[in-house]
Amino acid sequence: MTILKFICSITLALLLTVSFVRAAPKESLITSLPGFNGTLPSEHYAGYVTIDGSPGKKNLFYYFIASERNHSNDPVVLWLNGGPGCSSFDGFIYEHGPFKFQAGKPKGSLPVLHLNPFSWSKVSNIIYLDSPCGVGLSYSDNQKNYVTGDLQTTSDSLAFLLRWFELYPEFLSNPFYISGESYAGVYVPTLASEVVKGIQLGEKPLINFKGYMVGNGLTDEKFDGNALVPFAFGMGLISNDIYEACQTSCVGKFYDPPSDTCDQNLQKVLLAVSGLNLYDILEPCYRNSETKYESGNTSMSLSFHQKGVDRKPLPKRTRMFGQASPFWTVKDAGISSSKSQDEFHVECVDDEVAVAWLNDEAVRKAIHAAPASVAGPWWICARRVMDSYSRDAGSMIPYHKSLTSQGYRVLIYSGDHDRRVPFTGTQAWTRSIGYKIIDEWRPWMTNDQVAGYLQGYDNNFTFLTIKGAGHTVPQTKPREALEFYSRWLDGKPI
Repeated sequence: MTILKFICSITLALLLTVSFVRAAPKESLITSLPGFNGTLPSEHYAGYVTIDGSPGKKNLFYYFIASERNHSNDPVVLWLNGGPGCSSFDGFIYEHGPFKFQAGKPKGSLPVLHLNPFSWSKVSNIIYLDSPCGVGLSYSDNQKNYVTGDLQTTSDSLAFLLRWFELYPEFLSNPFYISGESYAGVYVPTLASEVVKGIQLGEKPLINFKGYMVGNGLTDEKFDGNALVPFAFGMGLISNDIYEACQTSCVGKFYDPPSDTCDQNLQKVLLAVSGLNLYDILEPCYRNSETKYESGNTSMSLSFHQKGVDRKPLPKRTRMFGQASPFWTVKDAGISSSKSQDEFHVECVDDEVAVAWLNDEAVRKAIHAAPASVAGPWWICARRVMDSYSRDAGSMIPYHKSLTSQGYRVLIYSGDHDRRVPFTGTQAWTRSIGYKIIDEWRPWMTNDQVAGYLQGYDNNFTFLTIKGAGHTVPQTKPREALEFYSRWLDGKPI
């Protein structure tokens, strides 16, 4: 080889290297945020990834936070909230995002943002994605794209990921994990499965996928539907007589009552628990904005959203224990939507801080989101998606079996005081997979205190509970959540 050819080959190699290691898009960089005075602890980026729809385009909104520890080496984690049809800003604002949001004073002013000492961006790069299209700040130029389901959501999320890594190629070598909670118990394993298929086919960009994590996730109609009765009995919410009557009349089929007698006994269970907070039986249900902060019976910081009461009694349902979604639709739950046909407030959840912040046009401009006149107002869950959503993926257990058998790491965790997706069902289905127990049921600790319990299985499959936590674990137990999250990502024992 001549010297000239050698120099040319080196130059070409350098050019190719530069083309795959370029800086994140500068137009997506966030320089300031309304409500926050101070320096951001790491770089924040936000904006839209546009993918093909049918017809038209789908604009999926994301907010990306570079790790405060070591963004070059720390994992990249995708976070998805559930619903189906609820915004991942629920996780950003109320759970493990970089800020605590304090209601503004006087009433009606923007929330005040303080740094969150238990943010998951302390130890990881994290992407919050509003998915599917039509949820949160994501939107389309054609409303037909809001008619979707499990499989279409998976396809769109995969298209988003591939495009996102093209925009941020410097993170391609980082370990990548998918995480989420609630109905993301469907989103996460289905998306993980498609990512793995792409890796096996050599699809570019090649994602360095390592595993996934699901919290209080919907998984299987039978196991989830059978969970409430033993949960209610174990928590002392129903009597021995009610429990034994259910056992006898339902013969183990709480998710699909086999008789009128079974249905009547299940109604007694629902009546017994109907006054409790769906998402955390330890927390009160506040009745309205005037009285919601009066109770002292809560340890939850007011910087996180509080809970509200059911607007109407829950309807009698033929398959009341096998509901497909942790967040029922407006029709099922009788949730008020008087101000606007698109307005949606989840029962037992006060979303006022998030609604105020994300519907402020200065905030939207700062985070590169489309104005309400284009994307629509932000609600914690989007009726335009929920009312026509198709649950077409089936049970998630086959997905979990396939992914774990291929060596991917999996953490399934449950707040043990969640009534919506009780840990009893999750514990049962994780056990049903049949893997050998390699870390027998034991407490795990933070600050020399029992934080929950853990059972480790073969094939890098772990089930973990968080003591005293509800449906949204990082909201009620932020210190403990960061503890197990960081240890699991780092491959350390929990």
